[in-house]
Amino acid sequence: MGMTMTINDRAVEAEVPEDTPLLWLIRDELGLKGTKFGCGIGLCGACTVHIDGVAVRSCVTPASEAAGKSITTIEGLDHPLQQAWIDVQAPQCGYCQSGQIMQAASLLARNPNPDDDQIRQAMNGNLCRCMAYLRIHKAIRQTADKLAYDATEERQHG
Repeated sequence: MGMTMTINDRAVEAEVPEDTPLLWLIRDELGLKGTKFGCGIGLCGACTVHIDGVAVRSCVTPASEAAGKSITTIEGLDHPLQQAWIDVQAPQCGYCQSGQIMQAASLLARNPNPDDDQIRQAMNGNLCRCMAYLRIHKAIRQTADKLAYDATEERQHG
C-alpha cells in the first residue's frame, strides 16, 4: 500500500503493506536506526516515536496509522533533554535511551513542569536493562527545571 507521511520534517512516500509496523518502516525502509526494537509487543518503550507530538510505540503501530501524519524519531528531535542526558550521564548501554528521551519529551510537551510523581508515572512503561532510572529521572527533572526557569526569564524580560 502506498502512503505519504512526514518523518522528521521530510515528506516520505512508502510502499509497504498497511499492517507493517511503523518501526520496520522507520528502520528498514528509511534507515533511521535510532528507534530500537525491544520487545515487539509495545511494553518496553525502546521503539517510542512521536506521531503528531504524542509518544507511541512504533512496534505495535501499523504504518497505515501514521499515513498523513507527522512522525518524529530520535534523529529528528531537537530538545534540551538530550543535553541533560549527557550532563547527568544517563545512559549506560544506551539501547533504551532514544525511547526514554522520546517519552520524556512527550511528557514535557504536555506538562513542562511535572512533579516527581508525574515523571515517574509518565516514564513507567519505559524499561532500562541497566537500571539507570535515577539518572533518567534526574535528566528529566533538570530539563523541566531549566524550561521553567527559561519561561520565567522570558516573561520577566520579554
